[in-house]
Amino acid sequence: MPIATLSHDFVSKIECPEGQKKINYYHKDIRGFLLEVRSSGGKTYALRYRDQNNRQCQYKIGDSKDISFEKARRAAEKARGKVVLGQDPAEEKRVKKKTPTLNHFIQFNYIPYITQNKRSFKADLSMLRCHILPRFSKIHMDKITTQAVIDFHHGMIAEGLAKGTANRGLVLLKYMYNLAIKWQIAGVTVNPAAGVKLFEANNARDRYLTAEETQRLLAAVEKSKNTQLKYIVPLLLLLGCRKRELLDSRWDDFDLGRRTWKISMSKSGKSRHVPLSKAALKILNQLPRWEGCPFVVPNPETLKPYSQIYKAWNNVRIAAGLSDVRMHDLRHSMASNMVNTGRSLYEVSQVLGHNQLETTQRYAHLSQETLLEAVDAAANANGTDWGQ
Repeated sequence: MPIATLSHDFVSKIECPEGQKKINYYHKDIRGFLLEVRSSGGKTYALRYRDQNNRQCQYKIGDSKDISFEKARRAAEKARGKVVLGQDPAEEKRVKKKTPTLNHFIQFNYIPYITQNKRSFKADLSMLRCHILPRFSKIHMDKITTQAVIDFHHGMIAEGLAKGTANRGLVLLKYMYNLAIKWQIAGVTVNPAAGVKLFEANNARDRYLTAEETQRLLAAVEKSKNTQLKYIVPLLLLLGCRKRELLDSRWDDFDLGRRTWKISMSKSGKSRHVPLSKAALKILNQLPRWEGCPFVVPNPETLKPYSQIYKAWNNVRIAAGLSDVRMHDLRHSMASNMVNTGRSLYEVSQVLGHNQLETTQRYAHLSQETLLEAVDAAANANGTDWGQ
């Protein structure tokens, strides 16, 4: 085990002794720091040490052609410091080599997971394809920094995208990293999106159908070429459910006798029971059924749930003069009708399946007219003329 005063000049001049394949020269001042000299002429810097289990390890620093002696010495000192603190620089290097690129993680870990466990996985695939992968695809997951995530988040706004869209991109990144850490993906120990704040989108729309608008819409769906739309739209207005919940619904989940519908997997991730009004029952009893088809409102051509019904819906709302009404506004209209007929926000939250009552608070202002009627009724309850 030759010991030498390693230096730039020493490294440039030393050769492997004749008859030997290689020889290691150890630096006299830095314990374990060595230069491996091979008969082929190659020379490599390394640090040899024992780990916490007393196993001998070697951490490769670099080839003398690629790294100067001074840089190799500083790297050796840094690695030696880690060893003293109980760390294993060679193992850290091996882990970093195994750390996947974001694209590799998405293709082999994330997509197989969400297709089995996340109902909204198609929205994730779109966000990944259009925004996240073009920016981070080839970068190893441990190399994506918080600043890079911030730049991505703000960059979506600079491209003219809505704050809500930018926020969904950030939330998806944060979610993927949380899963990677949970699954102990090699090299992923920090979530670079964790500390990045969402934009205050303030884009929640309050659009509710009036009684007259509802009649116009129902008249328009009767004329639609999509024969199922005349059932889908009224049911969305009467049930207050989300579009996808109805399109994917099965007859096995309905108990018409007890007037209840069990949604096994809602957006909140929990099952819930939706009460069925007498009006909803009438429509459900009118629905056409096909032998062997378990779905409530399937596409008659495929007997499977519609993947989307936007074109038919768009034609109907334009025909009704309601081009600003989204299909999701039918759910809002159901909520507003409940509030304005005196039902409590708690009851509304239960029917709509909100996880938190705060979500239902957006409908609170709708009850003002009902509350005014209530206080007027209280004032007149005992026949007093309060103006006297």
